[in-house]
Amino acid sequence: MEAIEQVIGDINGLVWGAPMLVMILGVGLFLSLGLKLMPVLKLGAGFKLMWKGRTAAGAESEGEIPPFQALMTALSATVGTGNIAGVATAVFLGGPGALFWMWLTALVGMATKYSEAVLAVRYREVDERGDHVGGPMYYIRNGLGSKWAWLGVLFAIFAAIAGFGIGNTVQANSVADVMQTSFGLPHWVTGLILMVLVGMVLIGGIRRIGHVASALVPLMAVSYLIAGLVVLAINATDIPAAFGLVFKHAFSPIAAEGGFAGAAVWAALRFGVARGIFSNEAGLGSAPIAHAAAQTRNPINQGMVAMLGTFIDTIIICTITGLVIITSGTWTSGESGAALTSMAFEDALPGVGNYLVAIALAVFAFTTILGWSFYGERCIEFLFGVKAIVPYRVAWILAIPVGATLNLGFVWLVADTLNAMMALPNLIALLLLSPVVFKLTREHFEKEKAMGV
Repeated sequence: MEAIEQVIGDINGLVWGAPMLVMILGVGLFLSLGLKLMPVLKLGAGFKLMWKGRTAAGAESEGEIPPFQALMTALSATVGTGNIAGVATAVFLGGPGALFWMWLTALVGMATKYSEAVLAVRYREVDERGDHVGGPMYYIRNGLGSKWAWLGVLFAIFAAIAGFGIGNTVQANSVADVMQTSFGLPHWVTGLILMVLVGMVLIGGIRRIGHVASALVPLMAVSYLIAGLVVLAINATDIPAAFGLVFKHAFSPIAAEGGFAGAAVWAALRFGVARGIFSNEAGLGSAPIAHAAAQTRNPINQGMVAMLGTFIDTIIICTITGLVIITSGTWTSGESGAALTSMAFEDALPGVGNYLVAIALAVFAFTTILGWSFYGERCIEFLFGVKAIVPYRVAWILAIPVGATLNLGFVWLVADTLNAMMALPNLIALLLLSPVVFKLTREHFEKEKAMGV
């Protein structure tokens, strides 16, 4: 086991090295500039489209789920342990400065997520069951042509396997960990409960996932935000100093303090970007798989709804978690992951805080397992056809209790490595297809301007 961990650790260091971080931020920055910062400037318009897209218009009924449900399905997969355990791990390994790099990753990531969804709707197909299917594997094949088809196959392989890490075992493991700490529930019991609940939803496919996600995601996100804001109100006097630490240590090393080992600027950047991507998945190519199922004929509108996922996930939810951890002072305790976030909430809300985190983490992770099961199914369908969906679904459900009992460090390592492997084909495709995104966007807003909208 140690030898396997060493090998995966070496691969992880390679794929999450400077070239990958430069590529993720570079592609996001390139798309942001190419779109003339539209994703940031049109944030309000995006929220209006999201609200309007709660139900699909009759004439816009191509697709399986309303635009709002597509966003909630994508958010169900991204709002997970990355927002609770991932932020804490980034601060533990990179110091408060890691939060700054998470923000930067999210701001340029909005353009990435927008572009992914535009291409997903533009190049989606209808499968033999009559369902709309799309995502990087389809926009690579249909947008770049047959000579690039191998890149789409690579993405589908990496994503189908990566799902078992980022979207399944990591989630189950984090829930099992926090449930044992907070409620004394054995890991295997949590694993079995999760397995049964996930199995009950997956029987209904994307429509059932969309309904569950649109009910649970807004409820859990708002509840967690309220709890976080209460803690920040209690720690209000420490907020200015917390922001000072974030900006200072994004660009200068931080010394060891208490249980904190100290961190170089490179660590803040590396773990901030890596955990930011793990949290919002901009550039991974996962979210466009959900947006391809949206009931819309307009790729631009769906792209503007999609970009909100990165904003909500990282700029809002991750920031709350990060500030709670830093203002509480627990980031120097030596704790990491969900245990650190739990300690920070408990510090401000004694007797309640740790239970709030445990429940939030459980619900977040449950919806992430649902969202990622859909991504994995679409990838396996692309590779082997619809006949492969049921076997994949069975394997997915059985992996949950196994993941709940694995070593957390090893699971995080595998998930991190697979993340980078699936991001590469997608980032290459985004660069090559960026002229399509720019052209469609320009034409859409020129048309709106001519109509006086």
